[in-house]
Amino acid sequence: MAAINGTGDDRMPRTGLGGGTVEITALSFGAAALGNLFRTVEPERAAATVDAAWDIGIRSFDTAPHYGLGLSERRLGAALRLRPRDAYTLSTKVGRLLDPLPPGARTAGPDGLSEGFAVPATHRRRWDFSAAGVRRSIEDSLDRLGLDRIDIAYLHDPDDHAEAAFREGYPELERLRAEGVVRAIGAGMNRTAMLTRFVRDTDVDVVLCAGRHTLLDQSALDDLLPAAAARGRSVVVGGVFNSGLLADPRPGATYDYTTAPPDLLDRALRIEAVTEAHGVPLRAAALHYPFRHPAVAGVLIGARTPDEVHDAAVQLEREIPDALWADLRERSLLPGDGDADGTDHGPRP
Repeated sequence: MAAINGTGDDRMPRTGLGGGTVEITALSFGAAALGNLFRTVEPERAAATVDAAWDIGIRSFDTAPHYGLGLSERRLGAALRLRPRDAYTLSTKVGRLLDPLPPGARTAGPDGLSEGFAVPATHRRRWDFSAAGVRRSIEDSLDRLGLDRIDIAYLHDPDDHAEAAFREGYPELERLRAEGVVRAIGAGMNRTAMLTRFVRDTDVDVVLCAGRHTLLDQSALDDLLPAAAARGRSVVVGGVFNSGLLADPRPGATYDYTTAPPDLLDRALRIEAVTEAHGVPLRAAALHYPFRHPAVAGVLIGARTPDEVHDAAVQLEREIPDALWADLRERSLLPGDGDADGTDHGPRP
């Protein structure tokens, strides 16, 4: 990957989704942490983190009603509201409606969190992939965001709701796209089989795949990425650090939001030894790896501080030697076809 040069709005390369006019930057900002994921983020720090993302050239921002019972959408909307609306791409998700709870019914989990978020349990998340539910979700999100439009709408985690998602939710997204309410549509999950079905059987522009095309898990290469490349659909890859293990492999590190098992920790440490032997931090290799497949349009990073945003920019600008990937393959730490065709496909200035 060539280093990214330039400043401001031209600093980061962009790619059109599915060959269309909706563009995303090589890095997208994932705003789950703005919804107090696992712990509180103070309002000033949340705003500063979005400012930092903007300053390094990120122009793609992703959120969801699920993140902090709407807190992420409210904070992200407030941070973006004064920016030129045509200068950035905003995505949110449908599939979980937020229903208000009476004060007596407001209970958090045993860890004090509301499904992983440190927010008061003022609402109940209700799965709804019906046509009416999808349309209401978009309307509610627009109210929380305080913006005039949403660029990309994803069906969010439809794993256990496939029938409703394909029969009602997806067709409603098509209608919303045709009406111009949203500009691009897709699905976001951490399982590849259903995402592959969306790519093969529907007219989605993009899918968001979390944690399945990383240095530790290349399962998206089995089905999703070849299907997306064949149909000219775009894939955004999230979870490139597998929730922490590939950022800082150590005992107690997390993998897919639970403590990493010993075998995966050992594998991460062996990968880190190879990357550092080539003068590359593990997190830089983890950030670059997804771009080695031509179907990948961008990588979604989550950040809760400006420092985390700046670090991602530094890692993206690093040159990664081809010998590093070859070394990982030779040591059976990556599959032989782990980079599809041996070429780094982006991001390109």
